[in-house]
Amino acid sequence: MQREMTGAEMVLQALKDNGVEHVFGYPGGAVLPIYDELIQQDSIQHILVRHEQGAGHAAEGYARSTGKAGVALVTSGPGATNMVTALTDAMLDSIPMVCITGQVPTNLVGSDAFQECDTVGITRPCTKHNWLVKDVNDLPRILHEAFYVAQSGRPGPVVVDIPKDVQFATGTYDGPQANPSNHKSYRPQLKGDMNAIRAAVELMSKAKRPVFYTGGGVINSGAAASQLLRELVDLTGFPITSTLMGLGAYPASGEQWLGMLGMHGTYEPTWRCTTVI
Repeated sequence: MQREMTGAEMVLQALKDNGVEHVFGYPGGAVLPIYDELIQQDSIQHILVRHEQGAGHAAEGYARSTGKAGVALVTSGPGATNMVTALTDAMLDSIPMVCITGQVPTNLVGSDAFQECDTVGITRPCTKHNWLVKDVNDLPRILHEAFYVAQSGRPGPVVVDIPKDVQFATGTYDGPQANPSNHKSYRPQLKGDMNAIRAAVELMSKAKRPVFYTGGGVINSGAAASQLLRELVDLTGFPITSTLMGLGAYPASGEQWLGMLGMHGTYEPTWRCTTVI
């Protein structure tokens, strides 16, 4: 249903429509309109941090523990740049996170205004995608897209940069699409490549000293992936090891479990995975 709203009201409504219950943030001048709306509702709880980087890492931890996208809200300039470490960490570990940043008014973008920086340019290398919203009527679509991109395919962080005048402007709000997968340019890989799967099966059948080397992708793929991995290990009888990010996909009490490999792992799996199989 379409409704007239300010940009700040759209942000809160989009968060509610995407199932957000908690937001981690630190106030600043460029996001005060959003904070003014945030304190007038009870559906979304705001968790105040002491530093923007803390908001990012808290959103990461929330996403890891709940399976939902973590949401962070920070101001422009140094507020946004303080998020870079958390965004990079989320990008490397495939953690779904939506970071909403404030920005100077659109007519001041590029003028070296107070606490202005190129948030989109700075965060491009450490996000799946990012947006600079220039029209309030584009804001609802972009916010819904942000949640879809963050959580679909291989999860990761996204940034929505919203100028202050867009937060004050009034436009038409539209709810999420019934089928967001109709996105024109974003086509995440959702099914396995059968040719690659057949090639892997052939290699497994010919391996002399096979070891399943698993990682965080199994965890990110959900409980069904972990169950299928356990069935595959039982079917083949191959020993299995895991990186730190993949712990829990296969039970440590399992007969084929070698232990964790890597710098903080144990000797046997690390040695086994450095030899030719």
